[in-house]
Amino acid sequence: MKQVIFLQVLLGILCCFSIFCANAEDPYRYYTWVVTYGTRAPLGVYQRVILINNQFPGPPIEAVTNDNIIVNVINQLDEPFLITWHGIKQRKASWQDGVLGTNCPIPPHSNWTYKFQLKDQIGTYMYYPSTSMHRAIGGFGAVNVNQRSVISIPYPAFAGDFTLLIGDWYKAGDKALRKRLNSGLVLPLPDGLLINGLHKSSVFTGQKGKTYRFRITNVGISTSINFRIQGHSLILVEVEGSHSLQEVYESIDIHPGQSITALVTLRGAIKDYYIVASTRFTKPILTTTGILRYQGSDTPPSLPLPIAPTYHVHWSMKQARTIRLNLTANAARPNPQGTFHYGQINIVRRLVLANAKVKINGKLRYTVNGISYVDPTTPLKLADWFNIPGVFSLNNIKDLPTSRPPALGVSVFGLTLHDFVEIVFQNTEPTIQSWHLDGSSFYVVGYGGGKWTTALKKRYNLVDAISRHTVQVYPNSWTAVLVSLDNKGMWNLRSQIWSDRFLGKQTYLRVWNDEKSLYTETDIPPNALRCGKTIHL
Repeated sequence: MKQVIFLQVLLGILCCFSIFCANAEDPYRYYTWVVTYGTRAPLGVYQRVILINNQFPGPPIEAVTNDNIIVNVINQLDEPFLITWHGIKQRKASWQDGVLGTNCPIPPHSNWTYKFQLKDQIGTYMYYPSTSMHRAIGGFGAVNVNQRSVISIPYPAFAGDFTLLIGDWYKAGDKALRKRLNSGLVLPLPDGLLINGLHKSSVFTGQKGKTYRFRITNVGISTSINFRIQGHSLILVEVEGSHSLQEVYESIDIHPGQSITALVTLRGAIKDYYIVASTRFTKPILTTTGILRYQGSDTPPSLPLPIAPTYHVHWSMKQARTIRLNLTANAARPNPQGTFHYGQINIVRRLVLANAKVKINGKLRYTVNGISYVDPTTPLKLADWFNIPGVFSLNNIKDLPTSRPPALGVSVFGLTLHDFVEIVFQNTEPTIQSWHLDGSSFYVVGYGGGKWTTALKKRYNLVDAISRHTVQVYPNSWTAVLVSLDNKGMWNLRSQIWSDRFLGKQTYLRVWNDEKSLYTETDIPPNALRCGKTIHL
């Protein structure tokens, strides 16, 4: 009898525990996205664009830290297609990264389902097509990750959220742009700028005296953009998932692939005010506007438009060195160990990556340390998982710039899980660059003009640098970052100048150890698409 009672009690405890676990599991959010071509006129001329569920830009993902995201992507285009989740770290699951180094593309008139978790992340992110030049005609959208209710935010409360996707735009379609690049010609200056897919008609309405959170992302493919609001200051509170020192700005430069979050308090008279985005480092300067409308306003904004700063490139570099965006001790969750002391960690490897514009076989290409990347037909991650030879070899790209003739190739750096690495981006071109790393964020510790040398390490900020995933490199200059490679997988390191990436300005980091464990990496998803040498596996 006692044994029966004991078993009943034990079963009751197990049932309660199971119910608790089920209730405690992080929420799931399900999406079905139908990707099609459509017709829109962002700059007044009707052209073909990529729609998601008939929307341009695509629908936003509004989620909370640790949510599980399930997105069934139905590709109704006439070409293979993938979406990448820019800034989402895909912890232990580079299978879900959505680039050609990790995934087979979704064939036309087929579908594939992404399944990933927003593990320990907050902040402002985006998604967009990673295949070909598709993102030049749409398919992009916002990913906004809010903190859990038990976690406080380190800035004042706000009355509402506005999401702004700002970016350059070409009237030529993706296939025309691709043909131009493949013929050896660079892309011209964009035809204009958009805010949320519109040229001059985006309106954001708020109440006088209230504070609003503006999530702003540069979704463009080539151009740095200065952002400002007439008669209003911007209090910067977050940069790509990291809470920042809350400094006040009249305007902020946002480079391709970068995101910021700022608080704006409506302290002006009840009327309309211009929201202004204009290109940086271009001749001529392109500008677009939206409207910040005070509720009850019937007064249009006054002219002239607020003027963008006229500082030149070197002033910007000096500003970047002297204004430090402070990373707080918490992002998605409290950190009981305190701030991560990145400046006290031993660097185990240094990569100095020099980008260059070259000719290979008479055609325009871009290289990183002499290699212009070409996607193999078999994704690197699948080749690595199945031990398929002949797809790539480790460290065929050198850690330092080389004088060897430029060549086409599949460049992969072999790194060990938990390595702490210094990466120096050396820009040898007269144009600004923007670099993004999938799978991790890095600490931006230094900028400078000219050629980087080890003597310049003494200028590094080893105390309170911002942690982000995308960083600009000024013309004929360098930028240094430090990164803890604590996420096993195959990770794309790429130019966010999309034409440059299309023509080879990218590489991959294989972050690996010899432990086969779900604690370090998930198994290949059962629904993983096959292509190339994996087609019959």
